[in-house]
Amino acid sequence: MIITRLFPAAGLLTLSLPLIRAQTEPFIPFDTFLQGVQDATYEQWKGTAVESSAAFDTIKAHILSMYNGIGTISNTFILDVEYADCVDIDKQPTVRLLGVDSIQSPPSNASRPDSQGDGPAVEYADSPLKLGLTDRFGNRIYCPDKTIPLARLTLQKLTRFPNLQAFFAKSQDGSGLPSPPSNRQVVLTRRADEPHLHAIGSQNVKNFGGNSWLDLWNPVGDFSLSQQWYIGGTDDNIQTVEGGWIVYEQLFNTKKAVLFIFYTADNYGSQLCYNLDCGAFIQINSHWLLGGTWNHYSVSGGAQWGFEMQWKLYKGNWWLFLKGPGTYEAVGYYQAKIFKGGQLSKNAEAIQYGGEVTRWDRSHNWPQMGSGALPSAGWTKAAFQQSIFYIPDGSGGAGVWASLSTVVEGLKKCWDIAYTPSSKGGSWGSYFYFGGPGGKVCN
Repeated sequence: MIITRLFPAAGLLTLSLPLIRAQTEPFIPFDTFLQGVQDATYEQWKGTAVESSAAFDTIKAHILSMYNGIGTISNTFILDVEYADCVDIDKQPTVRLLGVDSIQSPPSNASRPDSQGDGPAVEYADSPLKLGLTDRFGNRIYCPDKTIPLARLTLQKLTRFPNLQAFFAKSQDGSGLPSPPSNRQVVLTRRADEPHLHAIGSQNVKNFGGNSWLDLWNPVGDFSLSQQWYIGGTDDNIQTVEGGWIVYEQLFNTKKAVLFIFYTADNYGSQLCYNLDCGAFIQINSHWLLGGTWNHYSVSGGAQWGFEMQWKLYKGNWWLFLKGPGTYEAVGYYQAKIFKGGQLSKNAEAIQYGGEVTRWDRSHNWPQMGSGALPSAGWTKAAFQQSIFYIPDGSGGAGVWASLSTVVEGLKKCWDIAYTPSSKGGSWGSYFYFGGPGGKVCN
């Protein structure tokens, strides 16, 4: 999906001045927001990126369907620039749209494999919803038990895209999977002039999920991330469960990295979306805001902040776990049935970890990846992922350290990856440094 008319003049102003707008705009209660969507017309929004009256009507209908029957909102707060409404766990959009009768209980997270030796000490970033904070309007940044934080789906957000499918897509061309190693028979067709480029570690192995610790940075550029992929299928039937952190100002209206998850059931075609933006992911945890920023990020030459993410296919559900300073917390799950009998309804066939970038226009620089430093810069300078293991079966057993082959798409002066196996990784197990400065010419 190639997005055109991405940034009309008004949209450019909106994205370039988020902090000024935040200081001058009034707080918008949930009922006021929803009434505004109900009353909105295309004439009011045709100066945005939305491509037609029909596209606007589809966007508006999607927002209203997500909130139909939402019930009472117990709290609303703003984290950075993102509104979040606390929704009853049983009335969240996916539960209603998929007709879920009962929300499942999570398994335990997989045991970490044994490791030997030491590794550099890292700092675990916790969810801001657990820190006792208030927003600039005095609202507590938290959600009560038995509710979940739902990032608000606004017309301002969705009309930065030409249509609803473009909003759901991982980025401009809708793609986002690294080119596979030569021993995996998958051929992906690039669907835009500006491709997604990657520096990743990959292993073709039957798995039921996996784990990594992700170092948190704020790279500069149009689109840059550090993430995990769990992949199955071939050609147009490729399916993924993904997650990590991403800098994607067009979608999230901030230059900071935010927490994200993503899935596709049809090779980034029409069955895909981020976070809770469609009826796919069921959240059970009140502490974590998908699409939210953190209070701490890594500093070049200083403290290295991050979080642990784990996916686990267990009894027909792809469970997401996150770990800050405490223990792993089950955040929620994709029902495997959304993969409609495809490979990820059974297991994944490959694991991939690393960085991805793209740019919206050839006049733009390719973004920084990771910290913006090449892997050779090393500890406290280059970004990394560590504690990388996969889950070999669906019974809840221990993980197995990954054995990764590296793939770099683009010029190594722009970004690269340097992998260390678990046999030499000390307490970090399998890990890699990755990233780089980007630049004008990178492919």
